Amino acid sequence: MNGRLDRRMFLGAAAAAAILPASHPAAAGTDLREDPTRGRSLAFRDDFTRLDEGTWHAGPKATTFDSGFYGRSAFAPLNGAEGFNPYAIVDDPLADDGRALQISAKHIGRPMRVYGYHGNQLPEFQWISGNLQTARRNGIVMKGWRRGYFEARMHVPRHPLAWSAFWMMNGRSILYPKTSIEIDVIEHKGFEPMLYGTYLHEWGQPGEHHEGVGVQAPVDLTEGYHRYGMLVTEEACIPYLDRKPVPQPGGAPLRWAIGRSAELDRDGDVFWPLLTLALRTDVPYPDPLRDEDKHVHLRVDEVSVYV
Repeated sequence: MNGRLDRRMFLGAAAAAAILPASHPAAAGTDLREDPTRGRSLAFRDDFTRLDEGTWHAGPKATTFDSGFYGRSAFAPLNGAEGFNPYAIVDDPLADDGRALQISAKHIGRPMRVYGYHGNQLPEFQWISGNLQTARRNGIVMKGWRRGYFEARMHVPRHPLAWSAFWMMNGRSILYPKTSIEIDVIEHKGFEPMLYGTYLHEWGQPGEHHEGVGVQAPVDLTEGYHRYGMLVTEEACIPYLDRKPVPQPGGAPLRWAIGRSAELDRDGDVFWPLLTLALRTDVPYPDPLRDEDKHVHLRVDEVSVYV
């Protein structure tokens, strides 16, 4: 949660908002009909045979703007919290190499003592879940890129509260949060199996700017793995599903201009990725909460960046 505006409740996943018209050209040399990895070199890949602590930091979002917690769950550090560790490398026959990262959320169901968490004493908020990121609250970015194709192969869960996400923030947003840039490659609500949201948020003034669309998938996304990607060029970002560009009405590839591109270049800034399993607050809490919904899992086969 941003504090100025709930960063994921800004746009309903089913509604498109302020989509740029097809007349805006793609970056020079970019053919959006092609595989977005074509002509690019692999700069980073984590296929999660293990959880590399030199790459991924766990816990609240890296920010100095607020506590870094949002939603109905507390994000645990790598060693877990309240007797539960939400991070595991598990066997998965649907993963490319038979192994995957599993980020889980569990209902603790009693008062908790998670430092800085707003929901410790609230029964509906007594959950532990996971957030992994390639940056730290002190402003150190372990892995980040100014431009490239960012992709996660993920299996999102079906659940009444689950809020799965692969997203990015700019490096300066940590220590200088007055303005920031957020790119949400995927935000998936566990109760909408064939729909997810993708967004661009440029927070703060001057020039606050928001774009977003609900992507209607041809299949149930909760039944298997899919590739969720975003191509970030010098001046724009273009979302992809299974390496095909997300279309706008009329069929042309969706493309959003990044208004602060010049600032990114001036500051030598980069985007750093996050993998998150949160729980939504904008939907009614299940009553009763079924036993089968007290534990939910997001699986990530790999995260890759091509530049």
